[in-house]
Amino acid sequence: MAGAAAQSPPPPAASQAPLTETPPPAIPTTDFAGRSAFWDAQLSPDGSRFSYLRRIDGIAQFIVTNVETRQAERAFKADPAYQFEWYRWVTNDKLLLSISTMDNFMDDEVRFTRLFLLQVSYGTMTPLLKQMNVVEGDNVIHVAEDGSHILVAIQRTIYDYPSVMRQELEPGGKVTTVQTPRDGVWNWVTDDQGVVRMGTGWVGQRLNIYYRADTNAQLKLVASLKRGETGEGYWDALQIVNGSDIGYVLSEGESGRVGLRKFNFATRQAVETIYEHPEWDIDSALLRDGAPLAAFYTADRDEVHWFDEKNRKQYAMLRKALGDVEVWVVSRAKDDSRLLVYAGNEADPGVLYLFEPAAGKLAEVAQYRPQLDFRLLAQPRPMRYTARDGTAIRGYITLPRGRPATGLPLIIMPHGGPYGIRDKLTYNDEVQLLANRGYAVLQPNFRGSGGYGDDFFELGTGQMGRAMQDDLDDAMDWAVKEGIADPARVCVVGGSYGGYAALWAVLRNPERYRCGASWAGVTDLDRQLRYDRQSFSRGGFKRWRDRVRGQGVEDMKAVSPLARAAQLSRPVLLAHGTKDVVVPFSQYTAFEKATRTAPVPPQTLVIKDEGHSFSKPESEKQWYDALEQFLVQHNPPGSVPQAKAPAVAAAD
Repeated sequence: MAGAAAQSPPPPAASQAPLTETPPPAIPTTDFAGRSAFWDAQLSPDGSRFSYLRRIDGIAQFIVTNVETRQAERAFKADPAYQFEWYRWVTNDKLLLSISTMDNFMDDEVRFTRLFLLQVSYGTMTPLLKQMNVVEGDNVIHVAEDGSHILVAIQRTIYDYPSVMRQELEPGGKVTTVQTPRDGVWNWVTDDQGVVRMGTGWVGQRLNIYYRADTNAQLKLVASLKRGETGEGYWDALQIVNGSDIGYVLSEGESGRVGLRKFNFATRQAVETIYEHPEWDIDSALLRDGAPLAAFYTADRDEVHWFDEKNRKQYAMLRKALGDVEVWVVSRAKDDSRLLVYAGNEADPGVLYLFEPAAGKLAEVAQYRPQLDFRLLAQPRPMRYTARDGTAIRGYITLPRGRPATGLPLIIMPHGGPYGIRDKLTYNDEVQLLANRGYAVLQPNFRGSGGYGDDFFELGTGQMGRAMQDDLDDAMDWAVKEGIADPARVCVVGGSYGGYAALWAVLRNPERYRCGASWAGVTDLDRQLRYDRQSFSRGGFKRWRDRVRGQGVEDMKAVSPLARAAQLSRPVLLAHGTKDVVVPFSQYTAFEKATRTAPVPPQTLVIKDEGHSFSKPESEKQWYDALEQFLVQHNPPGSVPQAKAPAVAAAD
């Protein structure tokens, strides 16, 4: 990583004029699969060091660098069988690092997480809680302000309720139990001084809430809220102030939108609404010294509402200096003497800068994707349409550069999840690859997506393969009506739930879609629900099952691609990783076997030792190469006769 101090750095590539308005050259799939040169950069509390993660020759590395010299002080490598999950600075010399690995639990592969203590000055990496055999060992719920100890909620097996352990942060540090497991409690919450004050968990259809006023009191059941009762969402606690019952939460208001509120945990009543956006849910908030500093939400892009004038002015100044790009403070020293600032947008993965406010100094640290010429990329834009039942749906359309925006081949790309997730205006390799190849790409945030309020979220309950799929069909109709898309050249491409939606699109409506491509897609919803049981608490699984099925539905065969696999009459690219523990590889094998005698068997891609998402650039490149070749064959981006797709009766 290299950077040069500069008073006025050039703006990121996205703010510069495009090279040409003729179709850009094809960008190699290697560039799109190259991933970021680094990620998750953070400053130490005093701002003297910054750290980041990078991957070299397929090996993940954690690097600590001196800010003044830009020289690496320490480099920690992970065994290929392990992956870095997250890290955080505790003191100027100590960091916590979470690492995960796959292991067997009752004949199933489960991801186990572990905590390590890194000490920069010694170059040591010491396992914490090392005498304990646990599934989840990295759920840190409190870090002492002086960095002397942490509290960790640990889960010994996927079926056990968690306990809370106190771990001293030094080699051989003492481990003690501060909270034993309690039946029905899956989440423990501390106050700002590390006292366990609250526990919550679903039991059947009720959310049980345990609370105590201080360390001398006993935890008592203070509420048992039935699903749908007012106030059930309050328990997303951000902070409880020590010595009081007051704190801050993210909760729904009368509008149905999530806002930041001051809350009395003893009375379970909101004291004051600190901030609620008139249109969007609040995603998270930043607190400092017991008071709100910022609230974050997602409109079309990630946005921030600052509560103090200093940060508001500083943010505006950075926006002005860096041009028409998205600007984020990704990390800051405790005294705000140094800040790491991201600048980029949906057509530019961006640049990381080091900002020193007192000196007015802004220096480039590194580009996130130096191999890409961002001036060749396409510009996504917001769109909206009305679904057949009158529901307003938002999404994003990306048009290929240098081609008239009429009669284009269209890729509908539904997001994964599907519940509570949404697409936004942010850089996306797959979208840019397809646009670079001449396709229009449409990303609809179908019902059930997050960020649009509780009513919109609830519209997705029980609607997989039904109204959620209708929303994709209606998105296609919008693009055709607008003149953007050629109705005979529409394919659906997606991963996870998006892969399910791609398969279901060509099986449910073969008269509409020319082809479909699925990465890690669910093919049998009932089998997937049985598998999902291992990833949830008992109450959590029931809520997830009810969300997927809806009320009164006992099986999902009617909307499972596997049930109609033998009828497949459209080209499909079916791809999966053999080590996927979210959607198991058996979902792929069952569908592939069932389609062997179908009118049009799928083209297949199996990536050995790959998981649910791509952990290696070469795996991502395999998918991109296969996807590009598949689309060129079955939905070519060049000019083709404007004939209707072959007549195939719609499935009932």
